[in-house]
Amino acid sequence: MPANFSVAAVIPAAGIGSRMRTSMPKQYLRILDRTVLEHSLRAVASDPRVQCIYVAVAEHDKWFEQLQPELAIPLIRVTGGNSRAASVLAGVTAAVADGFQHVLVHDAARPCLSAGELAAVLDAGLTESAGAILALPVADTMKRGDAAQRISCSVARESLWHALTPQVFPARVLADGIRQLGTDNPALTDEASVFELLGKQPLLVAGKRTNIKITQPGDEQIAAAFLSLILQEQQCE
Repeated sequence: MPANFSVAAVIPAAGIGSRMRTSMPKQYLRILDRTVLEHSLRAVASDPRVQCIYVAVAEHDKWFEQLQPELAIPLIRVTGGNSRAASVLAGVTAAVADGFQHVLVHDAARPCLSAGELAAVLDAGLTESAGAILALPVADTMKRGDAAQRISCSVARESLWHALTPQVFPARVLADGIRQLGTDNPALTDEASVFELLGKQPLLVAGKRTNIKITQPGDEQIAAAFLSLILQEQQCE
């Protein structure tokens, strides 16, 4: 049975990434001689509090078994669902069954997570009853558009944050919340949404701009540049 403050990482990786317009899901694209998913796995495994990783992949995924992430902790495959919430629930359910009390959920296509960001969100999420997420304060001027893509108004950016991952929560509360709200609930855009809809307030932990999610063509080139910098910093430590 894991200790109270041991953590299981859950990586929802059942999506196809249609916006990337590639022949394979974006998490299996290669950058710097590894797949995007392998970089993400290695990033979340860098903190010793993370003792196991559950990856939720599509039922007929043909790429996962070819991975060689070279991890020092167990990597367990679970079958994901038709929504992010369903895939997260599959991973969290497996983690709870194995005795983990906290889970860290991280995007499969977010390979540039730094060790400092990971440590900070774990420090906060393991002590906050409503959990914690990495996030980035909005710095740009925000505009609201209408149906014709014309500006209808400006939106004050004060107190606005971009939600990032990882997001750290008590495992059973997250799983129960997803079941209660429904895996196909369109409001569940991330795991913090579950807690918000349950009337709870997860803590915001400032992340870095380098912690990007590969979504559009060209993002993989930006991620490769950021990863090169992160690897150089690690070699200098």
